[in-house]
Amino acid sequence: MVHASTTPASEVLTIIGWLTEKETVYQVNGGWGVDALVGRQTREHGDLDVFVDADVVPDLIEWLASRGYEPVTDWLPIRIELASEHGRVDVHPMVIRPNGDGVQQGFEDAVFTHPAVARTRGSIDGVPVIVGTAERLRELRNGYDPRPEDEHDLELLSRLRDGGLANNQSQHLRGNRSHWSATRFVGSDEKQV
Repeated sequence: MVHASTTPASEVLTIIGWLTEKETVYQVNGGWGVDALVGRQTREHGDLDVFVDADVVPDLIEWLASRGYEPVTDWLPIRIELASEHGRVDVHPMVIRPNGDGVQQGFEDAVFTHPAVARTRGSIDGVPVIVGTAERLRELRNGYDPRPEDEHDLELLSRLRDGGLANNQSQHLRGNRSHWSATRFVGSDEKQV
């Protein structure tokens, strides 16, 4: 099978649409996360990086397979990357705690917490999506040498932080711990649980 070398906005929105329909907690990261914060696509993207509620990951993989996706890297429960002629998606399962935080398994005994308060709204082609905050997206780029596309993304994140880039699309989702224990972010909306 021929795999796409880029993942277009239309494919990202198809995947996010499925996650929203399933009313699951997710968070777009990577380059698409940055572009969602900016409110417009600024470069081509090789894949969609997304944290997903671990309870939904088996169904997501099955649905992606029905659309022609196949695993190219399977490190579950840490991550699984799938590719097809439509694009690539790098799924990072996270167990959702009652307060909304996500916990991702790492190698060996490592675990990573993805705080619910580090999620915000952005948009891709005008469609609201849940993304990591600018600060969180910067943090997720620590620990490896930045590639040219990472440098591009880091520059955009710096401009967002410094107010040098208009960002009318994102609205930070704030709340104290008690708020997060009663609210999950489902698709682009808050949902009481």
